[in-house]
Amino acid sequence: MRIYLITALVLLSTLFSYGQKLKVKQGDFNFIKGQKEINVEFVYDNMKLLKKNLSNDEYVKEHSAELEEKTRGKGTSWEKSWYASRELIYAPKFLELMNRYLYEDHNVFFNENLAEAKYTLIVETIWVYPGWDAGVMKQPAKVSTLLKFVETNNRDNVLLEVSSENAPGDQWGSSFSNEDRLGEGYAKTGKSFAKLILKKGF
Repeated sequence: MRIYLITALVLLSTLFSYGQKLKVKQGDFNFIKGQKEINVEFVYDNMKLLKKNLSNDEYVKEHSAELEEKTRGKGTSWEKSWYASRELIYAPKFLELMNRYLYEDHNVFFNENLAEAKYTLIVETIWVYPGWDAGVMKQPAKVSTLLKFVETNNRDNVLLEVSSENAPGDQWGSSFSNEDRLGEGYAKTGKSFAKLILKKGF
């Protein structure tokens, strides 16, 4: 009976990973064709976390305190890795998948700090859920973003705006790092968004 219960819970947690929704909020894809490079910026200023919709500061304070209570120094160490993950995991994962589909197939290169690029893609994180992994059972991470193409020298000119909700972050086997699971959510966002651009823009 216990084995059946565990199996059911694992299957249930897996079902939650298939809920990503991409929605075009405004604009079209016509500007993409013919571009050789797109500047990318990642914004985390107003993101919320967990079902409680905590601000980033609230989440960091709460989670750091929990870790610190268990092991002195662990909370401080985690806080550093939490912020470092934006540059070391999230952005690279997203860009890797965007370029896998758009640069390799259509020679459109996406990267940060391309100041001369005509257009900029702003990847604004709206909400994240880190998920969890307890070995036999796990819950994938979820990442919701607003993906907005603007003219680099005129940010008020929005050419395309797409919302991505609940991109799943999961890995084969076990991953006990919240940041790694979230990284897979950004990778999934990049993959799905790139495929949408291929479908609508080429």
